[in-house]
Amino acid sequence: MKLAYYPGCVAQESGKELDMATRWVCRSLGIELVEFPNFSCCGSGFTDEANETLNVALNVRNLALAEKAGLDLLTVCSTCQGMLSLANLRYQDPAVKSRVDGALTPLGISYRGTTKVKHLLRVLTEDIGTEKIRARVARPLGGLKIGAFYGCHLLRPADELEWESAEEPHAFEDLLKAVGATPVYYRGRVMCCGFPIQFVKPDTASRVAGRQIEDAKSHGADAMATPCPLCHISLDAYQNQAEEAVGHSLDMPVFHLPQVVGLALGATPEELGLGRHLVSTAPALGKIAAPARS
Repeated sequence: MKLAYYPGCVAQESGKELDMATRWVCRSLGIELVEFPNFSCCGSGFTDEANETLNVALNVRNLALAEKAGLDLLTVCSTCQGMLSLANLRYQDPAVKSRVDGALTPLGISYRGTTKVKHLLRVLTEDIGTEKIRARVARPLGGLKIGAFYGCHLLRPADELEWESAEEPHAFEDLLKAVGATPVYYRGRVMCCGFPIQFVKPDTASRVAGRQIEDAKSHGADAMATPCPLCHISLDAYQNQAEEAVGHSLDMPVFHLPQVVGLALGATPEELGLGRHLVSTAPALGKIAAPARS
C-alpha cells in the first residue's frame, strides 16, 4: 500500500514522537509513505471560522497534490482528517468550487475530486484489518487498560464524514482488543479535549481536559490513547493545568495511536519517542510484558 503522507503541523514539530511512531508502524506493516514537503497546514478549524473559501482552498490544494501523484492521503490527526474531508465535501458545491477554483487556477492547480482522505486509524482497522494486526503482535498489551479518546473532528459532523457513530464508535476499541489491551468505555471518549479554546479560555479548557481524564480514570483506565495530536497536547502536555483545574493529581499517561500499535508490534519505547511525553508512560509500560523473541 502506498499513500501520500500528511503528517500535519504538530507531528513535524512539538509532537515529533507521533511522526516517529507512525513511520515505524507503517514500515512494519508494509505501508509506503510518500512525502510531499510542499503540503500546507489544514487550517485546524480556525481558518474555516474566518474564511471558508480560504480554508477549502488550502485543503483542496493538498488534495490536488496527492491526486496528481495518483495517491490517497494518509492523516495522523483527527483535526486534519476533518478539515481535509470537509474540504472534499464542500468542493462539490458549485458555488464553493467556483470560488476555490478562482483562487487555485492562477497557481496552475486543478482538482478533480478523486483523492480519498484516510486517517491512520481507518487504514489500520479497514485496509490492513484488525485480524492481520493481531497476527503480527509480538508484545501483547495484556494487563493494560486503555481509554481511547477519539477527538471531535474524526467523528463529527457524522452525517458528512459518513464513518462511525459520533456517540458510540468502536474502531479504536477494536484495534485495542487486537493488540491485547483492554479497552475502557467512558462517556468522555467522544467528547472535546478543550484544545479549541485553550488560547482563549485556558481555565475552561483545562477543566474540560481534566474532566475527560477523570472520567477515563474512574472507569479503570491505566492510560489513554488518542488519534489526534491536538488532543494529546491537551491531555498530556497541559495535564498539569488540568490537575490545577480539577484540584487533584491525575497522573494519566497518554499515548498516540501508533505508539500503542508500535508497542504491540515490538517497537522499543525509544523508537516510538515515549520519552518526549510530559506525563511519564513508565507506569503503563510496566504492565506490559517483554516482546516475544523468535
